[in-house]
Amino acid sequence: MLQSPQDLVNIASAVRIAKNFALDGLRLVTPAEFDAWRIEGIAHNTADLLARVKICQDLDEAVADCVWVVGLTARGRAAKRSVIRPREAAAELVARSAGGPVAFVAGREDKGLSNEELDRCHALVSIPVNPEYRSLNLAQAVAILSYEIWMCRSGADQPVKRPRRVADPSTAEQMERLFEDWARALEAIDFFKTRQPEYVMRSWREILYRSGLDGREAALVRAMGIEVQRTLERNGIPVPPRPPKGER
Repeated sequence: MLQSPQDLVNIASAVRIAKNFALDGLRLVTPAEFDAWRIEGIAHNTADLLARVKICQDLDEAVADCVWVVGLTARGRAAKRSVIRPREAAAELVARSAGGPVAFVAGREDKGLSNEELDRCHALVSIPVNPEYRSLNLAQAVAILSYEIWMCRSGADQPVKRPRRVADPSTAEQMERLFEDWARALEAIDFFKTRQPEYVMRSWREILYRSGLDGREAALVRAMGIEVQRTLERNGIPVPPRPPKGER
C-alpha cells in the first residue's frame, strides 16, 4: 500500500509492479490524484488490478484487516524498532499470509512515512544502499520488496526460458579442428615469434573450454580462424599447410 502518494506516475509504476509480481491488490491512502484510465495508459493491461485498488482515508483503515504490516523506511529512528532487510521481510510476509492479509507500506515521495505511521507497522524494512545517498525512488523501493516476495512465493521455481535454437554440445573433433586452424592462423601472423606455441595454445584451449562452447559456437570460432588464414593468403602471406591427417 502507498501512503499519500503525490505523483500519478508513481502510482502507475506501483500498479505495474504489483501486476509483475502477482501481488493481490493495492491500497492507496489519500492519494493526491487517482485516475484509473490514465494509470492504465502508463501501466498497460492492468485493468483487473486497478479494479481492486482500494482508496482509504487513513492508514488505520488501510491496515485494519491485516495480521502483519511492515513499513519501508530509509531513515534511522530514535526509538528502538525491529528493522529487517527486504529478503527477511518478504519471507515473513509470505509465512504470515497463511493467517490473514499482510501488507507493506511505502511512504510519500518527499518524506516517506512519519513516526506515527510507522507505529502501525510490526517491523520496519530498510533497503541497504549507498549510505551517502539513501533515498530510493518510491517505485524502486516497491519493486525491490515485491521482487523478494515473488521469489519467496514461487519465482525461484520458474525455469529460465531456454533459447529458441538449441545447438548440440561441441565434440572433441570439432574443438581439435578449431585449435588446429587457429594455430595455423597465429603462426602465419608471427604470433609465436616471441612466444612458446605450446603454452599459447594450451592457454587458448583452457579459455575456450571454460566458455563451454556448443557446436554452433565452436563452428563460428573456427570460422574466424579460417577467415584469418584466407585473408592472409589473399594478401600474399603464406599460411602453414595443414598437417597430414594422421599427425593431427
